[in-house]
Amino acid sequence: MRRVPMAVVGIAASLLAIATTVPEEAAAKQSFPVVADGLHNPRQLNFAPGGGLFVAEAGQGGSGPCFTGGEGGEVCFGTTGSVTRVRNGMQRRVVKGLPSIGDKGTGDSALGPADVVSLSAGRIAFTVGLGTDPANRRAMPRAGRTLATLMAANLRTGHRHVLADLGRHEASTNPVDNPDSDPTGLARIGDRFVATDSGGNTLVSARASGGMHTLAVFPDTPFGGGSFQAVPTDVARGPDGALYVTQLTGFPFLKGAANIYRVVPGMAPTVYASGLTNVTSLAFAPNGALYVVQISDEGLASGGPPIGSLLRVARDGSGRTTEAVASGLFAPYGVAIRHGSAYVSVCSVCADGGQVVKIPLG
Repeated sequence: MRRVPMAVVGIAASLLAIATTVPEEAAAKQSFPVVADGLHNPRQLNFAPGGGLFVAEAGQGGSGPCFTGGEGGEVCFGTTGSVTRVRNGMQRRVVKGLPSIGDKGTGDSALGPADVVSLSAGRIAFTVGLGTDPANRRAMPRAGRTLATLMAANLRTGHRHVLADLGRHEASTNPVDNPDSDPTGLARIGDRFVATDSGGNTLVSARASGGMHTLAVFPDTPFGGGSFQAVPTDVARGPDGALYVTQLTGFPFLKGAANIYRVVPGMAPTVYASGLTNVTSLAFAPNGALYVVQISDEGLASGGPPIGSLLRVARDGSGRTTEAVASGLFAPYGVAIRHGSAYVSVCSVCADGGQVVKIPLG
């Protein structure tokens, strides 16, 4: 089995070369209105109750230290991660200087801030990815110690702090393979947070008051005499109160191998929808309809650039089917829904030139 620590992005080295040459052109060709531009590896996004849209930007890496990343190339650490807010037509980075690990020389396909939710007026919480053994944080500069954590920030005072160390939880529990933590998708449910750990292949619950526990473990899938990892990427609470989790899958990122899981705490995950490919995000519309993002419709190791889509998951007499709402999107990643439109981050592996586009659902 090939281990791919950076599977949250999961693009093979050959595709990364493509991503450095075409993303800005590809982003410019999107046929939907652009609501945010110039983003640094944009990932998940969510609306605040007051209407502002927060976007997690994984950053551009930095000048180092540098080391061998999950795809075999050199990656470098920096503090270029951020969170952007779009409100009343204005775009501004409201949190800066967050840890980021990106491709050496380009900053593409970075890991860093991955998802963000609003807590209250002027306060947000966000996950910060890592994509390797949490023990490796000890070799990072001080700012790197907050990789693989859940953090909070006060936008009025600028204060930020760690709410939960998800990397430490992964290191101490390690239910699948070797320790590897990469916090990605995030949801707030009552007084707790629920996060996907794409490296640990788990769904973790954490409270700001302290305490973490694993809600679900997503098993490897047998393939060709070996297996590939599940790589959960996002989580949302459904209309029925259950948790729904998207799956990217690990290498070789097979077309049609990804699922959406339904998770009820205390029970094993069940497959809610199957036959999907490299799914990175999901959101429920007010009417209960489920929308998901595929970062690559053909699979991340298919040999071409990551061209993906926004899909609607529906049910017919024989099971669940998918319907394309928007296709031909370059490396789409996150989705949020407001007032009959989906807001999708695209060019999500681009060090600069990432965007959020608005896609009508009606």
